[in-house]
Amino acid sequence: MNTRERNASRPDIPQVNGDALYRIASITKTFTVLGILYQHAAGNLSLDETANMYLKELGDKSDGGIPWKDITLRSLASQLSGIPREWAQGDIINQHFDPTDVGLPPDVSREGLPACDEYSPNYETICTAKGSVSNSSRVTQLCVDLFKQIKKFRPLFAPNQASTYSNLAYEILGLVIWRVRNQTYESYINDAIFSPLNMFTTTFSLPPDSAGVIPAGDQFWDVNEGVQNPTGGIYSSSKDLSKYLRYVLTHFNAITPAINWIHPVSPSRGLNSFYGMPWEIFQTDRILKNSKRTVRFITKSGGLPGYTSIIMTVPEYDMGITILVAGPSEIFSALREIVTVTMTQAAEKLASRQLDKRYAGTYRAAGSKLNSTVTLKVNHHGLVLTNWISNGTDLYQTSLYKAMMPPRSFLQLVPTLLYRNETKSEGEEWRAMIVEGRDEGVGAIWDDFCIEDYDTSSYAGIPFNEAVFWDKRDDGSFGTLELSAFRVNLTRVDHDQGESEHGGQETMEL
Repeated sequence: MNTRERNASRPDIPQVNGDALYRIASITKTFTVLGILYQHAAGNLSLDETANMYLKELGDKSDGGIPWKDITLRSLASQLSGIPREWAQGDIINQHFDPTDVGLPPDVSREGLPACDEYSPNYETICTAKGSVSNSSRVTQLCVDLFKQIKKFRPLFAPNQASTYSNLAYEILGLVIWRVRNQTYESYINDAIFSPLNMFTTTFSLPPDSAGVIPAGDQFWDVNEGVQNPTGGIYSSSKDLSKYLRYVLTHFNAITPAINWIHPVSPSRGLNSFYGMPWEIFQTDRILKNSKRTVRFITKSGGLPGYTSIIMTVPEYDMGITILVAGPSEIFSALREIVTVTMTQAAEKLASRQLDKRYAGTYRAAGSKLNSTVTLKVNHHGLVLTNWISNGTDLYQTSLYKAMMPPRSFLQLVPTLLYRNETKSEGEEWRAMIVEGRDEGVGAIWDDFCIEDYDTSSYAGIPFNEAVFWDKRDDGSFGTLELSAFRVNLTRVDHDQGESEHGGQETMEL
């Protein structure tokens, strides 16, 4: 969809398509952190060592009091370092307005400020770590030294005290990559991420105008981010970012044993928002039509003048979403709402159909000697165990079940994503969980407190609530359900296509 105003004075890509390039701004941070994780996995650095172990220029403590000896790479990557947001951007002194209009004093001295990025005319001077600085006409030595500037800054918080957004943190991480790899940050990210993922159009270098989407008005298409590249310097396309999101969805828990890359690290404002490494994580129970089940979005947004962007994954549905906007940012929030709500609700329907086809139905012990039957159905809760007869005993009527199950509760099967035979990916392991139904706003305050516990009682050393699906068929459905503690295998004998709340074909309806 192309809703932008064309830049009549500067022709750009003739037709916006999947290869059209945009500035993706702070989405770059995810590539920087991935590079750090790769280097941790390779043994070239440790997430839990401090930044000044790799960058001696930082010292133990800045003149302003930033305790670099206590700030780890992990805290930098997780927005928990407590250091300032910017060092060469975001200064109101560089805005074109009268400071007295907002009550600021006029004629404030610029002594000691940087001479690069927004402090230079038309952003023509590129910020570097230290030493040489290039611009359009010359290479010269200027007092543009990231290390010198940040020595002056005071911390916002002590390390790991509170989460707060910092662009500077990822510039530090980019310099760490440069130091441990002995190659430029940009070349490393290209070699380690862009090339292996076949992200052929993604680059840090200024692309030709004919490859990009260049909006009218103020825009950052030409601005070289220099040492700030690790926080926001990448140009990319929706096609390349789709490749990247596929990689994230399939590798987030396999990059290094140190972390699951998409897990929250610290809370942000309210009940729904969290910081990750460096993901911005949002969860809501208001998006599904017939359920209060929480859906979690693993996102990273970015913004530069003329460009607004976001990538996100929804691991529950194996879904990735990219939104790239060139031009005024006002349309972005509406686009995000429409795209995410529509796609999530469609994905929920598709997931319910697949769940019904693959697992729902009646499973019964073969032969007539053992009267054991389980019925699984799909509804807005998920895969629910509605009937359970074991060796002639209706478990739902037993004293043990009634003692364990609160009123209005039900048994739901939850996948562990593990296999009994990991080598052959055979035997999907699930756990039966007690879920308590409750009307919204009803009950005690502390009824909302829930600590998940998938491993409950055992019987003779075997988990009581373990279920394993075997005998996967060509259509993806399973023929056998093993109830491990009950030492029984049940055969799927019946499946009603109408059992699911969402009937129809397996297509995502948008």
